[in-house]
Amino acid sequence: MAGFNVRSLLVTGANRGIGLELVKQFLEKSNPPEWVFATCRDPEGERAQQLKNLASRHPNLAIVALEATDPASIKAAATRVEEHLKSSGLNLLISNAGIATPSTLESETPEDMSLVYATNVTGPLLVSQAFLPLLKKAAQGSPQPGLSCSKAAIVNMSSEGGSITNPFAWELGHAVSYRCSKAALNMLTKCQSLGYEGDGILSIAVHPGWVQTDMGSTGSHQAPLTVDVSVQGILNVLPTLSKKDNGAFVNWEGKVLPW
Repeated sequence: MAGFNVRSLLVTGANRGIGLELVKQFLEKSNPPEWVFATCRDPEGERAQQLKNLASRHPNLAIVALEATDPASIKAAATRVEEHLKSSGLNLLISNAGIATPSTLESETPEDMSLVYATNVTGPLLVSQAFLPLLKKAAQGSPQPGLSCSKAAIVNMSSEGGSITNPFAWELGHAVSYRCSKAALNMLTKCQSLGYEGDGILSIAVHPGWVQTDMGSTGSHQAPLTVDVSVQGILNVLPTLSKKDNGAFVNWEGKVLPW
């Protein structure tokens, strides 16, 4: 990871779990980014306290309000980030904000289906649309050939639970709305890879593993992966990705997963 130089990145859903750990590990790198933008719904709220603690020690961390289901909030966040970056672009956009609701096939509701889709699929779409000009600017300003995460990239945090070939851990929980949303997010990633490759932007879907987070807990079953190990893995995989991986679905160890 030592050669992985990212000038600027943004992480959504950065106040807890995988998002928070991504922010921490990028900041702790020996060659940290000039700017790390950490977004969450309420930067002044209690749930953002760990982010605020980090920001007090790292002047290159900016906490930005962003509600993934609110187009106006997303546009305002993009404007704020652009002001920080001045004339440069955004190199890495990590769409990590997501929700899950416990459900079975019998108990799933229209309300939950709509809310989970809005957060987990429409949210990343709107975020990528809002930040696309900054990603394009980063790609155009980079001397690097091809596609890479240090040049310009969209990383969508997905889940093997959305794999149609291998619906991970079905026996532990149906989570129908979540699974459907992640299958759709994978298709969005593929669409982004087709639509933005010509702009020099890499698009990838990443399964972080079954991680010990609020969302990863399933009753009596303990997730095997700690957040820091998962994120270490992701940060080792990202610098290895190139044009050949554009539009792929990989896990935290770099293994290509079946759709």
